[in-house]
Amino acid sequence: MTPPPAGPDSGADDDYAARHARLRAQLTEREEAERAENERIEKRARSTTGYAVAFRLSTEFVSAVVVGLAIGWGLDWVAGTLPLFMVIFLLLGFAAGVLNVLRSAGLIQTPEPGKRRPGGR
Repeated sequence: MTPPPAGPDSGADDDYAARHARLRAQLTEREEAERAENERIEKRARSTTGYAVAFRLSTEFVSAVVVGLAIGWGLDWVAGTLPLFMVIFLLLGFAAGVLNVLRSAGLIQTPEPGKRRPGGR
């Protein structure tokens, strides 16, 4: 069989194929650039989220310690026993801060009153 004769439509088909290939290459290039940009944005969001969680946990811990210290200092000032209540409430604030951080991190659950077993077990 012989190929069909080259007519006026064969040039249009070649032109169409060339434009199609060029547009396909441009589309692929833009899709790759967009995918790379989206990956960069997601990576930045993940690292920012990690910093936000770390900042929140440290803030909860420090605030609990400061509140305990302030309550102890206030009680010592009222009672006239300078280091006694301050040390006690500083330790209580430290314990409360550790408990808050563990709860926020999801390492321990907050007890729900309706789901507690009778007898504390």
